[in-house]
Amino acid sequence: MKPFCVFVAVIALMVGSGAPVGAEEESFSLRLMAYNIHHGAGVDKKLDLGRIGELIAGESPDLVALQEVDNVCKRSKSLDQAAELGQLTGMHHAFGKFMDFQGGEYGLAVLSRFPILETIRHQLPEGAEPRCALEVQVGVPGMETPVSFVSIHHDWTDPEFRLAQVKTLLEALKDRHHPVILAGDFNGERTDASMQLLADEGWTIVEKNAGTGSKTFPSREPRVEIDFFVIRGFSEAKMDHTVMEEEVASDHRPIRAVIEFGGSAP
Repeated sequence: MKPFCVFVAVIALMVGSGAPVGAEEESFSLRLMAYNIHHGAGVDKKLDLGRIGELIAGESPDLVALQEVDNVCKRSKSLDQAAELGQLTGMHHAFGKFMDFQGGEYGLAVLSRFPILETIRHQLPEGAEPRCALEVQVGVPGMETPVSFVSIHHDWTDPEFRLAQVKTLLEALKDRHHPVILAGDFNGERTDASMQLLADEGWTIVEKNAGTGSKTFPSREPRVEIDFFVIRGFSEAKMDHTVMEEEVASDHRPIRAVIEFGGSAP
């Protein structure tokens, strides 16, 4: 795994606002990914977790939100996929269960370059399937407060289900007085009521870079933008956000972002 450059002199994050403070600052970047991995099954019908691990490792991210992750399910060779991807990338991992499935569990996961301080599974209202959100809290060098990174996979069938899921998640996160990142498959476009609620409540739905394309599903010829980073508490940060061009390893395209403080990202 390539080293990720973090250069810190005195960089602090004000509680709640996320604003760096202090007269002396050097560049600081937080690298993010989100990917609905379709339990490792690509559009070429091949089950290949290794290529997903290679893709992630090649980006040298700090935090990765994963959706449609299997834990010892028969369809995916009874692998603990979160642990396997952690090993392939050299990252810490956490798994959140939606439901029992094929002798194991189905859900979502987070990978982290930083040690995970706390893992919290947030039960959400059911839609077509049971749903949860998976929050990890990590300590980030240069920040005075932890960061919450939350893997998201909302219902795909009904806007009302998604709206209920967002309302429940916002209630669960209301006491977080440190920066929070929601990342993953929201299954609604920017105009969806669930996304509008996030915006109305002061969250920022991060814009993808102009001219790079924003649509994420389906992977071969994307028609809709449903994979996002949504942030709160990073008021002084700049964002560099793109859709990755990978179109075979899953039915979604992965997304990546760099949050930049005090200078330009490498």
